Amino acid sequence: MDAVKTQEAKDYIQSKYSAAPEVGMILGSGLGGLADDIEAGTVIPYEDIPHFPVSTVEGHAGRLVLGKLEGKTVVAMQGRFHYYEGYSMQDVTFPVRVMKALGAEFLFVTNACGGMQSSFRPGDLMVIEDHINFTGSSPLIGPNDSSLGPRFPDMSQAYDPVLRGKAFQAAEALEIDLKRGVYGGISGPNFLSRAELILLRNVGADVVGMSTVPEVIVAQHAGLRVLGVSCITDMAIGEEIVSISHEEVMETAARTKPIFISLMKEIVKNT
Repeated sequence: MDAVKTQEAKDYIQSKYSAAPEVGMILGSGLGGLADDIEAGTVIPYEDIPHFPVSTVEGHAGRLVLGKLEGKTVVAMQGRFHYYEGYSMQDVTFPVRVMKALGAEFLFVTNACGGMQSSFRPGDLMVIEDHINFTGSSPLIGPNDSSLGPRFPDMSQAYDPVLRGKAFQAAEALEIDLKRGVYGGISGPNFLSRAELILLRNVGADVVGMSTVPEVIVAQHAGLRVLGVSCITDMAIGEEIVSISHEEVMETAARTKPIFISLMKEIVKNT
């Protein structure tokens, strides 16, 4: 996506809500309820925004919500776009470019994922410390626009250590047992085979999911400070035969929603 399309999307959004957001948020499967707590919010359907893709997955409302959350001006995506939906990597990450253009300094990215460590349980929340890109692609492939970011961005601190610290402080204040780990990003849409799960865990991933990594790559390229929080909705341990469905993922995310909302609001308040 080029700078002209980003500007056109930005201009349209600012015609509906003029205040510059401090925090951008991407709310994953079943976690969009946090946007309902945004005060004095302006809601814009994705299909109304120039060049925005449209969410096609259950649990993704497909709306941009702008307003105040815990005293901060925020822009929240109720639902994201995925590579497996047939969108390009540039389409998937276009909203991150737009949030940066609107003025956001921080990006809080959330997701539902499968836990690959036996110490995890469905319903746990995990701060992402790093990721492994198993999608087979990158949103930065192609010509680089130096006005958006460097040709070769450093990914060694893609998940901001100060924001991670604030997340654990918030969890301690709320008495939430917040986990930490590495997110393994795959393209989907199929869930992994048992052998693939074992491989991914053996190379260092603690959870697995079908989003987040492209968005974080672009956020780092754009100079946004990133916090990633995963909701573990199912167990994905290769040695165990456990079938999983998207409906079960949604059910677990819904049960976890009150704890997730409390944690994210506390983090936003202290950012």
